[in-house]
Amino acid sequence: MINFEQTGVSSEKPAGRIRLKNKGKILDAAAKEFARHGFKGTSMNVIAQRAGLPKANLHYYFTSKLGLYMEVLRHILELWDNAFDSLTIEDDPAIALATYIRARMEFSRRHPQASKIFAMEIIGGCEYLSNHYNQDYRTWFRGRAAVFEAWIADGKMAQVDPIQLIFLIWSSTKYYADFSEQICLVTGNRRMNREDFEQATENLIGLILKGCGLTPPNQSANSLCG
Repeated sequence: MINFEQTGVSSEKPAGRIRLKNKGKILDAAAKEFARHGFKGTSMNVIAQRAGLPKANLHYYFTSKLGLYMEVLRHILELWDNAFDSLTIEDDPAIALATYIRARMEFSRRHPQASKIFAMEIIGGCEYLSNHYNQDYRTWFRGRAAVFEAWIADGKMAQVDPIQLIFLIWSSTKYYADFSEQICLVTGNRRMNREDFEQATENLIGLILKGCGLTPPNQSANSLCG
């Protein structure tokens, strides 16, 4: 899960560090409960118990369950969107796409619960994220697609639909977090380990890049996975 407790702690004064640590505990506990039971099936009381804090502390930091839920979603979306922001027209498409796919797969490996919270929200009708996907987001998304269009116009990659390519990358990389139980049942493994993720990542990179007329770069030179 995302380690909310570590965010900004070292630079704060003692009182601030305690506040950030408590807030991080609450966010971490909330994320685990939301991933298991969804927004409606999770209570503030259970979150408080998991965080090891009095319920009154939760209401000090977050006045409502919805506010807490939206903060968890905001952290998840920030991580995903920041990785996508790094693509530029000047990049080598093969290196940029391979790097982005690795970053997405690493997120699925390290933060499967976060991915499942997002999936449950979307499957449930996007009730609480509908405002996020507003005109500003659509403008941002078109800007991301424009990078792919520029690569295609310059002859750097094959003629593909940039929007469908983005959806393919998003869906294929999230699958390894959202449907990990299915993967384990089909393969007979108890869980996917780091080696399994690395193998899946390289296979995805090869399939997607070759479909774009690109040659996958060497993993050692361009991997972001740590």
